[in-house]
Amino acid sequence: MATIKVKQIKSRINAPKDQKSTLLALGLRKISQVVEVEDTPSIRGMIRKVHHLVSVID
Repeated sequence: MATIKVKQIKSRINAPKDQKSTLLALGLRKISQVVEVEDTPSIRGMIRKVHHLVSVID
């Protein structure tokens, strides 16, 4: 299956607890960290939830 590279671009400080949990579920713990995740509808939803904290890299 296809994969997506996701990079954390902003701090999770002052983010709601559910958004912090979503970042952890994506595997993101530090700013500028990049993870490669599978392209599934559930992952897309998680990215959409924290879209202001992450960016999708080509």
